[in-house]
Amino acid sequence: MTIGRRFEAALARHSDPELAGPEALPQRLSRAAADLLGVDGAGLTLVDGAGRRIPLGGSSPDAARAERMQFTAGEGPCAAAEATGQPVFAVEEDLRRRWPLFADLLLGGTGFRAVVALPLRPGPAGPGALDLFFTRAADVAALDVFAAVAVGELVTSALSDAALWSTWTPAEGPGWLQGPAPRRRAAAWEAVGKLSVALDVDPVEALALLRADAYAAGRTVDEVAAELLDGRRSPEDLRPGG
Repeated sequence: MTIGRRFEAALARHSDPELAGPEALPQRLSRAAADLLGVDGAGLTLVDGAGRRIPLGGSSPDAARAERMQFTAGEGPCAAAEATGQPVFAVEEDLRRRWPLFADLLLGGTGFRAVVALPLRPGPAGPGALDLFFTRAADVAALDVFAAVAVGELVTSALSDAALWSTWTPAEGPGWLQGPAPRRRAAAWEAVGKLSVALDVDPVEALALLRADAYAAGRTVDEVAAELLDGRRSPEDLRPGG
């Protein structure tokens, strides 16, 4: 059976009613990718036209959490794959050496001990990456890299086809950009703008302040951003030296 047929079969196995809507397509694709490749988790992200990183969905709560950890740390294999356009293979030692902040969060907060990040060709909303997670570093060597690259192409094609055969506006994006993970991150970027204006700093510094606050508290940027937007936190709480 071809990889395409195997992927279709894996996708069919993850067609639960709660994943039927277009907004759940990335989660279904992530589950199918993890299933077919025999990995412990998978997640999809993209970088939009403004250079903002957006999670699309993960195969499991831990896979989704790992993406939020990368965004909080501001570093990690996925970001490296998106920036360079090259695959990234990282076991625990590599994670600690290259991305110590992310390694601290990932190794302390999940069971994952290795990551493979594969860049995805640009789709209708921008370039992205497929993250594959492993609970045993030794399992990275057993990954069928050819199959993983092919799955990445199939994932991009599925997202592109879904966008092509549906109606959407540039402001909102395709239906698969309306799921909980993209909406949560959209709120985080909104909080960056709010903090930038309130403290009269540029957006890069505002994001750095959110990241520092989240990391110090053992939380994620998405969580701190939600509190900032609903008034549970004040921008002054994040002012340097405040």
